[in-house]
Amino acid sequence: MVSSLSTEGPNTTRKLESLIEKFFSKSDPKASNTAHKHSNNWVVLIDTSRFWFNYRHVANTLSIYHIVKNLGIPDSQILLMLADDVACNPRNRFPGEVFNNKNRQKNLYGENVEVDYRGYEVTVENFFRVLTGRHHEAVPTSKRLMSDEHSNVLLFMTGHGGDEFFKFQDQEEINSADIADVIHQMSERRRFREMLMIVDTCQAGSLFDKLYTPNVIAVGSSKRGENSYSHHSDLDIGVAVIDRFTYSSLEFFENRDFRHYSPSLRNWFNSYTAESLHSTPNMRYDLYPRNLDTVPITDFFGSDIKIEFQDEQYPRGNATLLSSYKPVHTNEEYKIAFPSSNDTAVEAQETEVTFENNLSIVNKNIIALFIFGVLICLFLK
Repeated sequence: MVSSLSTEGPNTTRKLESLIEKFFSKSDPKASNTAHKHSNNWVVLIDTSRFWFNYRHVANTLSIYHIVKNLGIPDSQILLMLADDVACNPRNRFPGEVFNNKNRQKNLYGENVEVDYRGYEVTVENFFRVLTGRHHEAVPTSKRLMSDEHSNVLLFMTGHGGDEFFKFQDQEEINSADIADVIHQMSERRRFREMLMIVDTCQAGSLFDKLYTPNVIAVGSSKRGENSYSHHSDLDIGVAVIDRFTYSSLEFFENRDFRHYSPSLRNWFNSYTAESLHSTPNMRYDLYPRNLDTVPITDFFGSDIKIEFQDEQYPRGNATLLSSYKPVHTNEEYKIAFPSSNDTAVEAQETEVTFENNLSIVNKNIIALFIFGVLICLFLK
């Protein structure tokens, strides 16, 4: 028995380990409750459209980018792929800026945005290399998806598509079978524990038809035979600035307080309506073993780091996810961001002492000038 295992290679060993894990998770209720635990989250965001009139696809991608960053996922665990640099397009009335709302309150293309693949780097080949980890030796770590079997991976795709195909820069296409195969390769190479795939394009649901890998859940902006639509335009920019599906996603995240409660995947999907999208949202979850009502959405959109607040005397309030709000990750940072009453009292005492010192200096200067004036008068006499 032992010799047969050693000659059949690592695949047999992995299957045996999987069977052992399933056996103990079924026999031990505590193990089954912790079987879904993961240690890190990774995000791949890709916009595959070029040209100025596809401005909204860049805004879609950057909007999701800001959501996951504000929920704690660092740039080191985000792969951002933008096929067009609309921020520097000559038609852009606001050079270096990208907006997802006609009010233009938040520049999505600020200094803290790290684009890993841009322009002609966004190809089918590079996309598949990122997912499977088959890179050339010269590719830096910052351009690699360094996930493992303990990782949850969020994959967001936006661009133009159709019935079981998705376009890359109007030059290449991938189909539903390609997507299914590359996700299966990721699973075989132990590159994720669970995956959430989101596609915002026309007939997005048709891209999920060929999926067959366990632990994968897929959400699309429309079902087969339906188009996906933009939300609104900016007259100064001259084109649509965001799609309806992504806009609804932003509304969902901005109207939630994630400090004490994370809504479930079911809550998130149920927030989409055909009336607001002008299409039918599509979800495939038959390959996903967990109950969607019990899966926090932060299992994919948020950091796995636990945040502890020392003091609730100075609450943060309702900060929107696309504002300049920066999450607090450590107790020391929390002390700096939200000083305690003792810190405030010390600052008040220091201010009072400084004022008294300044007052004494002024009094001394006045006395010195008075004495100097008296001496001048005596000397003149």
